[in-house]
Amino acid sequence: MTETTERPGKLRRFHERFMVEERVLPASAKRNLFIVAALLIVAGLAAFLFIFDSVLEADDVSMVDAPVERWLDGSHAEWLTVVMTVLATVFGPIAMPVIILVTTVTWGLLAKHAWRPLLLAGGMLLGVIIVQVLAPVISRERPPVGDMMLEIDHTSSFPSGHVMGVADFLFITTYLVFSRHRRPVITVLAFVGASVIVLLTAACRIYLGYHWATDALASIALSLVVLGLVIAVDTWRTVRVGTPAEVEASEARSSEATGAPERDRSE
Repeated sequence: MTETTERPGKLRRFHERFMVEERVLPASAKRNLFIVAALLIVAGLAAFLFIFDSVLEADDVSMVDAPVERWLDGSHAEWLTVVMTVLATVFGPIAMPVIILVTTVTWGLLAKHAWRPLLLAGGMLLGVIIVQVLAPVISRERPPVGDMMLEIDHTSSFPSGHVMGVADFLFITTYLVFSRHRRPVITVLAFVGASVIVLLTAACRIYLGYHWATDALASIALSLVVLGLVIAVDTWRTVRVGTPAEVEASEARSSEATGAPERDRSE
């Protein structure tokens, strides 16, 4: 009887120490996070379905695929090809899993907390599953083999697993890190930086001849859905509505832990 009661007690202590990450926020802040999550999911799904329909019907936004491909064919330069090749290698199927593994493990060890690293890993896994399910079913052909500047790839083109992997990693990591930051401007700048890298990755895949523009756009749209789901789960799991005094105390503890200056109470 004693062993039975001790075991749940140890599990509970382990869970509270390494898995529980409580944030005390006003009710309005929690509601806004759920609204943002819902908007991302709805907007991402709507954008993906619109792009998917245009690809099936060969109209609307899919009409940009050929002009973009021709424009990039005429923009090839030796230095640009080197840059794009480096990007393709860094964010490719070999290096990217290593980057994700190192990030999640290092984050968990340094923070001594597993919630956000596990949420990042879960979001990445969800993105991989989505691509692996959709790509063979949709079975869209890639651009001509003659346009591929590195190795030949005969797998399905839509959506782009490379672009979605990078978008998932950067968007989710940016949210999980900067959602705890109390300065919205820094959070916005972080998302702008992440978006620039995602767009560069998309341009890289198109430039090197492995994807159409709509493949990349559809992947980014799906990444917004994954990001919305991550925000919803994180908010549901970590946010507790508190009084103004509790919110202020929570922010003070956060400032002490991160070394960040306390917010001016007159703001």
